Amino acid sequence: MRNSSSKIPISPLLVLLALLTITEGRSLRGLGMELRCRCIQTESRQIGRHIGMVEIITANSHCEETEIIATLKRTGQEVCLDADAPWVKNVIERMISSRRH
Repeated sequence: MRNSSSKIPISPLLVLLALLTITEGRSLRGLGMELRCRCIQTESRQIGRHIGMVEIITANSHCEETEIIATLKRTGQEVCLDADAPWVKNVIERMISSRRH
């Protein structure tokens, strides 16, 4: 007969591994490291007057596309902008020229 007291229950071990994985993912994001593209969809309609701040994330090893993320003034919601939209290009150009002066 086998001694069943020497067996380790699998379910508590799986729970522990899942918690460690979730904690690690959160800590990487908290450090500002993204392991994938942040933008799934982009906004192309003109929302320029609602934008409070713009963040540009250049292409990198985790995302092949340059991402432009706007934070809206009223709600603080982040919206991904279409980098090919003419109005977005104008916003970026104005940002760059204001930093030079």
